Amino acid sequence: MNETRQDKSPDTPPQNDTPPQNAPNAGKAPNWGDLRARTASGLVMLALGGGAIAAGGAWFQALALLVAGAMIYELCAMTAPGRRVEAGALGALAAGVLAGVLALDGAAYALPALAVPGLVALARPRRDRGIVGLYALAVMLTGYGMVVLRDGAGLLSILWLVAVVVASDVAGYFAGRRFGGPRFWPRVSPKKTWSGTVAGWVAAAIVGLLVAGIDRATGGTAAPGALAVLSVAVAFAGQMGDIAESAIKRRAGVKDSSGLIPGHGGVMDRFDALAGAVVAVMVLGLVVPLPLPGGGM
Repeated sequence: MNETRQDKSPDTPPQNDTPPQNAPNAGKAPNWGDLRARTASGLVMLALGGGAIAAGGAWFQALALLVAGAMIYELCAMTAPGRRVEAGALGALAAGVLAGVLALDGAAYALPALAVPGLVALARPRRDRGIVGLYALAVMLTGYGMVVLRDGAGLLSILWLVAVVVASDVAGYFAGRRFGGPRFWPRVSPKKTWSGTVAGWVAAAIVGLLVAGIDRATGGTAAPGALAVLSVAVAFAGQMGDIAESAIKRRAGVKDSSGLIPGHGGVMDRFDALAGAVVAVMVLGLVVPLPLPGGGM
C-alpha cells in the first residue's frame, strides 16, 4: 500500500509527480486492460478479506495463513532468484508453523516458533540475510497478530486497524500528489513526501476519533484522544512497513514483490503497511495497555 509503486535506483533524484509533456507515456491512453484486472482483483480481495474478517474464527485464521505464507514465498523468491520451488516450500512451512502456533495457543513459545521460517530461509545463501531474517519474523508476527487482534479484541479492533492503514495510505497518496514538497526518505522511497506523510497521520487520527465514538455508542470505553494518538502511531508504523518493503524490492531490482495478484503485484505489495501496523500494535501491547476499541487483547 504505497503512495507509488515505481521503484527507482537509490541515486535517482526526486522527480515531480506530474510527468513532463515529452515523457514517453505523456498523452497516451490509460491501460484499461490493467485497470480491469486491478478492479477485478480488488473486488475479489475485498470480498474474501471482508468476509473472513466478519466471520472470524477458522475463516480469518485461514486468511492469516494465506497472507503469511504468500509473503514469505515472495520474500524468499526476491532474495534468492531462481529458487522459486524452495521459496514455495518456505512459504508452506511458514503457513504450517503459524497454523501450529494458533492451534496450540501458546503465547510463551509463539515468538521462538514464529522465528523458524526465517531461520530455515537463512540456512542457504541468499541476499541480505539479516534483513530476510528480521522481515520474515515480522511477517509471521503479522499473521499471528491479526488473529490475536480479531479473536482477542474483537471485530471493531481489526476494522479500526484496517481503516487506519487504508485512510493513511489514501490521504497520503492524494496529499502527496496535490501538494508535493520535500521528500520523506528520498533514497528509499523517492516519491513519498512529508505532505503525504503528515496527511496520513491526520487521517489516521480522524479514524481513531470516529471509531472511539462508535465504540462508546455501543457500550465500549475507548478514549477518543488516546485512540487518536495510537492511530497516528500505527499509521507511522504502517508507513515504515511500506518503506521497508520498498527497500527490499529496490535491492532486489524488482518493481513488484510478485505477480500473484493481477494488476496489483504481490501480496507484500498489498500488506506491507498492514504488516507494520500489526507488529506495532503487538509490540506496544506488550509494553502498555492499549485503548483498543471493543476491549483489550
